[in-house]
Amino acid sequence: MATGRTHRPATRSRGIPEATVARLPLYLRALTALSERSVPTVSSEELAAAAGVNSAKLRKDFSYLGSYGTRGVGYDVEYLVYQISRELGLTQDWPIVMVGIGNLGAALANYGGFASRGFRVAALIDADPSMVGKPVAGIPVQFIDDLERIIEDNGVSIGVIATPAGAAQQVCDRLVAAGVTSILNFAPTVLSVPDGVDVRKVDLSIELQILAFHEQRKAGDEAGAVLPDAAAVRAAAAAASAAAPTAVDAGADAGTAAAGTGAGTGTGAGTGAGRKGPDGDVPAVMPA
Repeated sequence: MATGRTHRPATRSRGIPEATVARLPLYLRALTALSERSVPTVSSEELAAAAGVNSAKLRKDFSYLGSYGTRGVGYDVEYLVYQISRELGLTQDWPIVMVGIGNLGAALANYGGFASRGFRVAALIDADPSMVGKPVAGIPVQFIDDLERIIEDNGVSIGVIATPAGAAQQVCDRLVAAGVTSILNFAPTVLSVPDGVDVRKVDLSIELQILAFHEQRKAGDEAGAVLPDAAAVRAAAAAASAAAPTAVDAGADAGTAAAGTGAGTGTGAGTGAGRKGPDGDVPAVMPA
């Protein structure tokens, strides 16, 4: 089997968009599951649903691979698995080194999906002398001082960084200087690399923050559905104001009644003049 340095995927030279490349692993995962169930063919709608994309986008992506499927039949599952695996460079062995064997690094080292997808963990490396020699996932941890030799001996072109943020750039520089041209970065920092070096960043805290944003937005939408619209509140207030008598109208009505009483009994004027409020005389008609 070829090693990681003898072949590079031809996606750039064939003009496959990066967005399509990012979706190819999703299709491959869905197709692999179908293959394991011995499903011979799959429609674009079924595969798109399994991969979490729409069928039009899937058909467009597959057109870059030269695979259009058969009308009324769909796509051949095994052939698509081969096509996508070939395009992603997974028909060969890719040795990788993993630097930083703390809690996250140890969890990654124990992940069984690497080998099944064509990635062989060639070495686990750490800067802590007390970790050296300890087996993690059956692989003894090696000291950081041996990084360059390990990369050369194993023909490594892909490195995984799982160190604290403060150490990540230095580790990255050493990986690149030793010949690594692709890096998967789990450290919570942005790496600076020269042209020709690809970096993919995985930051779990950022993904959680994005989910928190959507949760807050959903909560706001729900609150907006319960609370009345501001315009509706203003309209209701205006309607209530128009329906209620104003102070002037009320005062005029009271004055009219008082005048009528005085004319009929001769006591209205005296009664009106004699009324007292806490702040003095209360006029029968409030001034406008």
